[in-house]
Amino acid sequence: MKVTLILPALTEATSPFWRPIKYSLFPPLGLATLAGYLRDDDEVEIQDEHVERLRLDDTPDLVVIQVYITSAYRAYRVADHYRRRGAHVALGGLHVTSLPAEAAEHADTIFLGPGEDTWPQFLSDFRGGCAKPVYRSRTRTLADLPPVRRDLIKRGLYLVPNSIVVSRGCPHVCDFCYKEAFFEGGRSFYTQTVDAALAEIERLPGRHLYFLDDHLFGDRRFAAALFDGMRGMGRLWQAAGTVNTVLLPHLLERAVEAGLRSLFVGFESITPANLIEQRKYQNLRRDYAAAIRRLHGLGVMINGSFVFGMDADDASVFDRTVDWAIAHGIETATFHILTPYPGTALHARVASQGRITVRDWNLYDTRHTVFRPALMTAGELERGYWRAYRDFYRWGSILRGASAHADLLPGARHLAYAAGWKKCEPLWDLVIRMKRAGTMLPVLEGVLSGFGRLSPGGRRPGCGMRAPARRPLTPHV
Repeated sequence: MKVTLILPALTEATSPFWRPIKYSLFPPLGLATLAGYLRDDDEVEIQDEHVERLRLDDTPDLVVIQVYITSAYRAYRVADHYRRRGAHVALGGLHVTSLPAEAAEHADTIFLGPGEDTWPQFLSDFRGGCAKPVYRSRTRTLADLPPVRRDLIKRGLYLVPNSIVVSRGCPHVCDFCYKEAFFEGGRSFYTQTVDAALAEIERLPGRHLYFLDDHLFGDRRFAAALFDGMRGMGRLWQAAGTVNTVLLPHLLERAVEAGLRSLFVGFESITPANLIEQRKYQNLRRDYAAAIRRLHGLGVMINGSFVFGMDADDASVFDRTVDWAIAHGIETATFHILTPYPGTALHARVASQGRITVRDWNLYDTRHTVFRPALMTAGELERGYWRAYRDFYRWGSILRGASAHADLLPGARHLAYAAGWKKCEPLWDLVIRMKRAGTMLPVLEGVLSGFGRLSPGGRRPGCGMRAPARRPLTPHV
């Protein structure tokens, strides 16, 4: 059987928002996970439109397309193309689960929710000539997950080829999060066994890892055991966690001992009313400043995530947030415009209020305003979003952020990383366009290793990498 697995571009290369450095970070791990279920004699190829041009001239028996909201229209065009060529087309992912009727118009089979239980059943049905039009996930388990087909990943095209996922979902229930719609009808957070996760880590070459889990620290016992098992591996890694887990005693220390060097932290808002509105209760009554001091004290760099446009936000939110982040020495920041994704509690609430103004999925990219904000205009929200990025990454802001660190070495690290990553983006783009992204991995490992040495002040500096605006890819069909 000939199988083609496709990840359409979240933003097409002709778009003014296309940034090679943003879309060449991580390989399509979800598709490589699905490929692990195929037989040894199946002919399999993964195509990722972020780093290569889709061929579209092959004749596979089965085409599988992973669909996100901003890639939906592109995915549907590709799906229609292959159906005309006689292939059986299967669509899955966040957008398909949120809007199954829309997706079904362009597919022979759609998958709703995670694919660990439905994908093997579909393969059996397909080989038997009786594939169903809809497969809905009910059983949530990562037991007996086959090894990810990393041999199908074109490692040299990615800046961070060693991505890994050892859990699914998140234990929290925030209104704006796409996760709740995706995991409806079953458990929304579950992990691999520690032994299976460690075995997958052992398979990865080099030293650097990037955990793409929504919340690596979500199961504290699992996380602690994983970190203990990773000690002595010599790994340097990055991940995502929450403010409340950062403040827990001992867990962060175990992560650092295992090689943690930067953490993506969802602060989201510095206004408590917004956290209540979005049910981000895990951030309420948490001392953000203490969490930052704790991370920096252990040498962990921070990529702070912030969302603009919640109902308590007025036009002053941009300057207040940027000033706060700089004053606290946050190394890198990711800003978003609040986006009511279909299937989320946020979308249901805003739609019921008649505030949805845009239904073009291409604009649901957290860079555009697709609803009517409460305390500012749509234009003010978009202009403020772009200003926040510009102001945070000004040279003066980078210098201010670096000076916020108490010791010289962490300050120098902040300056070098923020400047090297953001200000040298044209150089990174050139490397990516030359298909040489993989050659930069030793540089990244060297930086992480160098900054991991103990500073004279006894702290263990780390280094971070700004996470992409898109949601991390997890192994879902």
